[in-house]
Amino acid sequence: MIQRRSFLTSATGAGALTALGQLGFLGRLPAVSAAEARLPPQLVRFHPEIEPLVRLLEDTPRERLLEEVASRVQRGLSYRNVLAALMLAGIRNVQPRPVGFKFHAVLVVNSAHLASLASPDAERWLPIFWAVDQFKASQAANVKEGNWLMRPVDESRVPSSAQARKAFLEAMDQWDESAADAAITGLVRTAGANELFEIFARYGMRDFRDIGHKAIYVANSFRTLEVIGWQHAEPVLRSLAYALLDRAGAKDNPAQADLPADRPFRDNLETVKQVRAGWLEGRRDAGATRELLQAVRSGAPADTSAAAVKLLNQGVAPQSVFEALFGGAGELLMQAPGILSLHAMTFTNAIHYAWQRTQSDETRRLLLLQNAAFLPLYRGDRAGKGLAIDSLEPVLPDAKGAEAVAEIFADIGSDRLTAARKMLGYLQGNASAQPIADAARRLIFLKGTNSHDYKFSSAVLEDYEQLAQPWRDRLLAASVFYFRGSGEKDNALVGRIRTALGA
Repeated sequence: MIQRRSFLTSATGAGALTALGQLGFLGRLPAVSAAEARLPPQLVRFHPEIEPLVRLLEDTPRERLLEEVASRVQRGLSYRNVLAALMLAGIRNVQPRPVGFKFHAVLVVNSAHLASLASPDAERWLPIFWAVDQFKASQAANVKEGNWLMRPVDESRVPSSAQARKAFLEAMDQWDESAADAAITGLVRTAGANELFEIFARYGMRDFRDIGHKAIYVANSFRTLEVIGWQHAEPVLRSLAYALLDRAGAKDNPAQADLPADRPFRDNLETVKQVRAGWLEGRRDAGATRELLQAVRSGAPADTSAAAVKLLNQGVAPQSVFEALFGGAGELLMQAPGILSLHAMTFTNAIHYAWQRTQSDETRRLLLLQNAAFLPLYRGDRAGKGLAIDSLEPVLPDAKGAEAVAEIFADIGSDRLTAARKMLGYLQGNASAQPIADAARRLIFLKGTNSHDYKFSSAVLEDYEQLAQPWRDRLLAASVFYFRGSGEKDNALVGRIRTALGA
């Protein structure tokens, strides 16, 4: 167990955050400025070196790849080119079925990028290096499972620009993989990003197979394309379409069968018609948020959708509905920390992103109702443990300031509920959550061992900024049930990167 003051100096103290403490060796790499990471997509071009860089990631053995990439970065290889090659290598070498498991090499690219954006300039390479190593692990798993590779599209089947949209919608509705692959190729060559996002947002939320990863892949693929450039859209969206047609082992075609994973969407196609006109305008209502939160705790999918419609029709603002959904996801994590509950959080993050981006009123209504309907599926039949996010009692940490942050993350290793209560007490007494966010990210860098660490932390720290009080503080406090604690063992990656850089 790391002593509190030792952790303070290595992870959360002001001196460590500026001098980088254990991560100081990253100073051997050129810093990635915030401006570079945020350049508009139209400034990113498909340079001739992208394909060789993709091949480098594909062909270099895992034990040598970090050194090879570090060497090229030191000679001027850009952050965006590494990110683009990483995404494309995953698309070409990892089967997106199931949409999870080994495919997290692709799903995590946007999360690693978000972690990079939120980090100090000199630390921005670490999440990307982690994702590079993750790709090699997933590539090896893909080889063992049959060595699936993305093949060239059958150009003879690609429809004309006039027919591509209709052909793609029909293929997706009929769960026709080969027709969808040809049609999306034709559509992406003529349609814009916004039109394509509108289509994919609907298909990403239509079924609960792969526990929400389909919607997560929709959000993360489009967000990554915004950074690396739309010129890479064709292979990415071919992969996405193939992923969304995953039947999760079902022999029956969902287009001709009444399968449980599809029922919430089919029900909500009718329920959504009940939402009043002008529903986007409404009042913030804390009581309504708690009412929907109670439905999430005990209702079936149809019950939570109906409860959301009722509140919207009573003039409650969508923001208050989303606060209940974020709160419900956070409470699921408190009740049963693990894979299902953390995906309730990352799924809600993806749905909220899609809700903000889409321009279709019907799609917005469907996204909200599907989010409400899916949360009981994450809960299942599990009985509650008496932990409620809205009644979590704050406790002030014994220490103050930066030492209080260290105390909270030290407590995670022994008593997550106490750590959550101290987190809430700290947040209620401090104007900024930045020290908490900085410490959480630093501990992911030092102690994270899987893609869920990056996916979860990037999602919840983004969601915190989207919510109003008191829900934002309560959501972050609930996240303690999956954050890394300071007493956990350091991962091997930091040492490998240090060795790669000759530090």
